[in-house]
Amino acid sequence: MTAFTYRDGHLCAEQVALDTIAESVGTPFYCYSDAMLAGAYGAFADAFAGLPVEIHYAMKANSNRAVVGTLARLGAGADVVSEGEMRLALSAGVAPAHIVFSGVGKTGAELSAALDAGVGQINVESVPELDALSALAAARGVTAAIAIRVNPDVDAGTHAKITTGLKGNKFGIDIEQAAEVFRHAAGLPGIAATGIAIHIGSQLTDLTPFRSAFTRLAELVGTLRDQGHGIDRLDLGGGLGIAYRDEVPPSLPAYADLVREIVAPTGCRMMIEPGRALVGNAGLLVSRVVYRKQGQARTFLIIDAAMNDLLRPSLYDAWHTILPVRQSAADTPHEPVDVVGPICESGDTFAVQRHLPHLAAGDLLAFTGAGAYGAVMASTYNARPLVPEVLVSGEKFAVVRKRPTFDEMMALEALPPWLAGP
Repeated sequence: MTAFTYRDGHLCAEQVALDTIAESVGTPFYCYSDAMLAGAYGAFADAFAGLPVEIHYAMKANSNRAVVGTLARLGAGADVVSEGEMRLALSAGVAPAHIVFSGVGKTGAELSAALDAGVGQINVESVPELDALSALAAARGVTAAIAIRVNPDVDAGTHAKITTGLKGNKFGIDIEQAAEVFRHAAGLPGIAATGIAIHIGSQLTDLTPFRSAFTRLAELVGTLRDQGHGIDRLDLGGGLGIAYRDEVPPSLPAYADLVREIVAPTGCRMMIEPGRALVGNAGLLVSRVVYRKQGQARTFLIIDAAMNDLLRPSLYDAWHTILPVRQSAADTPHEPVDVVGPICESGDTFAVQRHLPHLAAGDLLAFTGAGAYGAVMASTYNARPLVPEVLVSGEKFAVVRKRPTFDEMMALEALPPWLAGP
């Protein structure tokens, strides 16, 4: 199911034409669909019905408050990896008890903020972090509910930059050291170590790595219980992929059945932390062609979006399907073009020799699958303003993050006295 369809020759988000939004907010802009967010969350909730599983949205995929708030109203908790994300989650209506604070490099200030906010669980990833958290909790006279993240040494079979469950990755504690770390945690004040967390990577399209990781996790639960540790909660992470091009991700019922088969028999309360799978297909990036440049060897479509707006193609060589906002006739010939941005980097390239219908200056195009790791990874490189984000619901749309003016951007900076002049 998609809410992005052509109506009367115009690509629409639900019932709103994207060119109507472009006229209102300018280009480029991100557009999210309320119906797509609700549909994705409902699919997860249905798949895991009957299991003691809590769905915590992984905010690193898209931390826009309207997106987080939409999912929170549907029942989602949040998985956060910074104090900023935690504050956004709280302001979007996520209850503190429904927040899991993850991340390999939490500072003392972030751990303190998590304790003061009363988050439901802190996922600890190293012994130094464990000791720091113990000292902070004990000083406050509180007990921190924690899960210790273990690294199961499972190859997720995904891009090297988004795999997180191998021994050579920076995340978690080697699973062979888990028993020793749990013994250490049991003797620390201010710590209740009753959970285990794992996360092996992102954009997985095969259940085999999940099976391996879940099996090792279930075995570890038995080992730790035999040693006297009261393990009663398991954080299974996220990572389920979406189809950007020709990938075929496993079905949610199949994913849930794997949890039923391997993890549910432990009797633990469980958490899952989908991110991309909830929001990826719910968003588009809409851009306008600035110039059509005919080179000697190839044709370039120079658009007003750039790598600072959507980094994934430059960072991961990622594919995003590109659709013309104005529908072309079925028999319209396609031609190979390079779709590039205006930034002074050769890496500012979205597609190479992509076959598209003829597009000219002024035409709009849309990048699909841009709801995850799009706006959230954007920057102001080349002093380009962050683009606006728009949420659509039926026939309505609202700007949920505005485009800053150049004056607002410059107001964040200041000249030192020796340059300020009289």
